[in-house]
Amino acid sequence: MTINKWYREDLAYIHDEGYKDYPQKSTYGILAILTQNQINQELIVELGCGNGLLARDLVKANYRVLGVDISKSMIDIAKNRVPQADFRVESMYTTTLPLCNGVISIGECLNYLFDDSDNKTLSQPLSQISQLFYRIYNALTQGGVLIFDMITSGESISNPVKGFREGEDWVVLFEKHHNLATKILTRKIVTFRQVGEYYRRDEEIHQQMIYEAKDIVRQLEEVGFQVEISSGYGDFLLPKTHQVFIAKKLDSKSTVNK
Repeated sequence: MTINKWYREDLAYIHDEGYKDYPQKSTYGILAILTQNQINQELIVELGCGNGLLARDLVKANYRVLGVDISKSMIDIAKNRVPQADFRVESMYTTTLPLCNGVISIGECLNYLFDDSDNKTLSQPLSQISQLFYRIYNALTQGGVLIFDMITSGESISNPVKGFREGEDWVVLFEKHHNLATKILTRKIVTFRQVGEYYRRDEEIHQQMIYEAKDIVRQLEEVGFQVEISSGYGDFLLPKTHQVFIAKKLDSKSTVNK
């Protein structure tokens, strides 16, 4: 696994500057879910924590936070933004999960096919996610919750869809293509960021596996979770291709084996 291969410095900077809506609009609904489950001021683990925006709001609400992300550049931003939280540059699939009351992962993180050093990632991605669910279940206290969102359906894209966004000192170009046969969504991302007098170019290619909601629910229930599905976080509704999963650990068993 190459830790610094994705969301390198320039894309991390652009993502932090231009794509803040998702975590900020998700916060209220996530805090409501935690409160409804009587989780207050305990340890929350955020997988794929990115630039720390959600971690910041969790800390403000008096939670202790451990953030994990595969991008060193993202973690650098998060550490600067939320010095009160703990952060790790690691894969969510290999990091050691401490005993905690909640695990959160927003922004389609579980769809990404980033850990390409493990051949099973591309050939058996659902199996890898199932193993992650077992590890999370074992890390959660009784009554703890796992909250995450995923892309669970895709639109047929016969030709690549292209677009761009720009800020004061950056431009990002993107092209996406959804392969219905493989269920893989591929995004080609080209960034231009002003550094001094000139603009610096970089390029990344991200792939995401598109899952069916029923398959994710089945995996969670097999682990032992009680599962609810939502179309968003509170009043913040996600695109129709996305679902929010709220999985609660009710069993008094401390661990399960895979």
